[in-house]
Amino acid sequence: MPPPSRALPRHRETVLYGTRAHPYSDFVPLLNKIGTAAPRPSVPTPDLRRLRTALTVFFALDGFVFAGWVVRIPAIKEQTGASAGELGLALLAVSAGAVVTMTLTGRLCRRFGSIPMTVACGVALPLSVALPPLTGSVLVLGLVLLFFGAAYGGISVAMNSAAVDLVRALRRPVMPSFHAAFSLGGMLGAGLGGLVAGHLSPTPHLLGITAVGLAVTAVTAPALLRHGAAAGLGGAAAPPAGAPTADVPAADGTDAAERGGSRRMDHRTRGLVTVFGLIALCTAYGEGAIADWGPLHLEEDLHAHPGIAAAGYSCFAFAMTIGRLSGTTLLERLGRTRTVVGGGATACTGMLLGALAPSAGLALAGFAVTGLGLANIFPVAVERAGALAGPGGVAAASTLGYGGMLVGPPLIGFMADWYSLPTALTSVALLAAVASVIGLATRRTETTERTGAAERNGPLGHTESV
Repeated sequence: MPPPSRALPRHRETVLYGTRAHPYSDFVPLLNKIGTAAPRPSVPTPDLRRLRTALTVFFALDGFVFAGWVVRIPAIKEQTGASAGELGLALLAVSAGAVVTMTLTGRLCRRFGSIPMTVACGVALPLSVALPPLTGSVLVLGLVLLFFGAAYGGISVAMNSAAVDLVRALRRPVMPSFHAAFSLGGMLGAGLGGLVAGHLSPTPHLLGITAVGLAVTAVTAPALLRHGAAAGLGGAAAPPAGAPTADVPAADGTDAAERGGSRRMDHRTRGLVTVFGLIALCTAYGEGAIADWGPLHLEEDLHAHPGIAAAGYSCFAFAMTIGRLSGTTLLERLGRTRTVVGGGATACTGMLLGALAPSAGLALAGFAVTGLGLANIFPVAVERAGALAGPGGVAAASTLGYGGMLVGPPLIGFMADWYSLPTALTSVALLAAVASVIGLATRRTETTERTGAAERNGPLGHTESV
């Protein structure tokens, strides 16, 4: 007598039987291939915990160094005698260096490993930040900023690639905590820079940041390399002769995809990575727009005191930091799809308030709500791209995201000339809504991926159902 059939839960029926009519069903077989091998052997918890701590320090260092440079831009502009237009072109070199290097870093991570690349860029970034105050012309400034942007873009991709591997090993959505460390480091660097700006010239200040950065790297790098090797994470992707390939499991049951190995993106994978990159772009667009145009909107359109206007981005950044600190709990309770959809909707509402409010107080509240909404969208998008395509996915999504931060402020300026600055700032709300819609549209790929993982590995905690 055959055993009685067992009824599937409603969300499982949707996953298993509802994909045929869904427009994203072409992506389902691809996602089901991710991690089809047996669960990896357990890794000692202390190694993963210490690896997470060391990686968090590098995220904080990245934010600290970058913020230290940003607060000295006015002084370096005066030192080089650059006009506003010339400075804008020089600053464009930071973005150009970052965007070009991100794709290259993805390849280097596959070749040498994301953790060694994180350490290498952790040395290059502090060294590069000491160069701008040593320049005496706009041309030389642009050249050294190209190097600074390359180091910044390189460490961004390397760290995020290592973080994606660690998230997979921990089986917890801890990606926002790393980005919270970046935000905290940025707040510390900006605060320290504001304190010393009136007492130190850019040269000793940024040389001091170089010394601190190199010291932090020297102390943290051995732990990162040691515990990464013990956990089997962040190593070179290129297998030795006779080692398992991407389609052949290793003796321990893992495959190249799970070990962070080389993953070539076919057109379906590239399509999904591009989708997640667009989500990151929508988030970075808003961050760049509020940083560059938020204070101007408060001062010129709402006639706020310059001190109040300067607090606009601080409110946004502080709220984003709080959102990222609570991001792991939020993701564990709601799942990634609901977090992206809800965050996009929240940011859309907040930015409409920030752009159209009749008073500075309401606008500041809108900026804070926008920061809360956007806080976890970028980390989730990068993590999902990395889970699909490894360092190459992280590089592609980060490049698109950084492109949003690059093109956002100029577009806001053009739209402000055509219409008005408040109207132009509503484009941030529009793109936040687009991110929310994309997150909703890709919900079935997220549900299928998580359900497949639960079937392979058993109950590992919260499984999202939509």
